[in-house]
Amino acid sequence: MTFELGPALLFCPADRPERFRGALEKADAVILDLEDAVLADAKATARGNLIDADLDPDRVVVRVNPPGSDAFASDLATLSQTDFRTVMVAKTESPESLAAFDERFSLIALCETARGVHAADRIAAHPQIVAMMWGAEDLVASLGGTSSRLATGGYRDIARYARSRVLLEAGAHGKGAIDAVHIDIDDLDGLVTEAEDAAASGFAGTACIHPSQVSAIREAYAPTEAALRWARSVLTAAESERGVFRFEGRMIDEPVLRHARSVLARAR
Repeated sequence: MTFELGPALLFCPADRPERFRGALEKADAVILDLEDAVLADAKATARGNLIDADLDPDRVVVRVNPPGSDAFASDLATLSQTDFRTVMVAKTESPESLAAFDERFSLIALCETARGVHAADRIAAHPQIVAMMWGAEDLVASLGGTSSRLATGGYRDIARYARSRVLLEAGAHGKGAIDAVHIDIDDLDGLVTEAEDAAASGFAGTACIHPSQVSAIREAYAPTEAALRWARSVLTAAESERGVFRFEGRMIDEPVLRHARSVLARAR
């Protein structure tokens, strides 16, 4: 199982069915949310909306409530009545907590608590996991903190550590990694900066909470024309070279060529 969605994954509350199709049309994939975006007294209605939804299941992710919660069993029962088979598991804290999912399901682990980030290596190794995502606000709340960001807008060190750990563990096990949402909807400049860093660092995509963020994420993940020209040129030059060589004043070896291949892969 591989993760091929992205780069812009748009959350949509499952209790707002009138938004489903529009969200899917605007983004690369839609995450129908049964968890935090839906109040407790609206979750039953949201599950009914999921059953009735007429959407391409290959481009839909369903975020379920945390394993062990009262709502989790009902979410699983609902999924069995749909064609949706890619599931984001909120507050994943151990691979054992994923045992309720049979082999039909591809799982995205959302590591957003101290326990979840601590167990990211074991979670990423689970055979049904296709991608890992991290979350800043729940993580800080699980530690007793009050804010994931500094006054300047950047992440605090603990959030940066969680982001890096989830990315590294996902990569170590050949799984995709999804960057966290940027909750300041009006801060498109900050979103672009973080999405550009995510793309350059190796994330497969970035989750978002508003349609206005989709185009900014797509643009950030798309290679520039200059990057594409360089990638094509250096790979062409490598065809006539052996081992390490010099290109445009830079030493080129296999890791750099892999960077070039990644640039072309993002363009596709």
